[in-house]
Amino acid sequence: MEKDFDAWNLEKKSIDGAGVKRFCHSREIWWCALGVNIGFEQDGTGKIFDRPIIVLRGFNENILLAAALTGKKIEGRFYFPIGLVENREASVILSQVRLIDTKRLIRKMGMVSEGVFAELKNALRRTLFD
Repeated sequence: MEKDFDAWNLEKKSIDGAGVKRFCHSREIWWCALGVNIGFEQDGTGKIFDRPIIVLRGFNENILLAAALTGKKIEGRFYFPIGLVENREASVILSQVRLIDTKRLIRKMGMVSEGVFAELKNALRRTLFD
């Protein structure tokens, strides 16, 4: 698949220039303009290069830690199924954790329960640090 870095660069300039900041909290699921990335880093799709993410932690009004989601239920060391998100099974891609500026957030999709989030944090600890 050919990556369209030029189109993403134009979209990225637009997002940054608009300066819209969205407020978010841990456990929330958002559509996010992840963009076109290098190699195996998770890309967004469509004309605005978006993909669902889960907010792991907000650090301030500008920066959050998030993990990309996939629209399938996948089990295994690098995935954590979280149930239905907008009527599709979803899994967190545990190896795709990154810092994101809140300007990239597009639309809140929902929130996972405290219990699911606690299990997700444990899965992240095992995957990232064990």
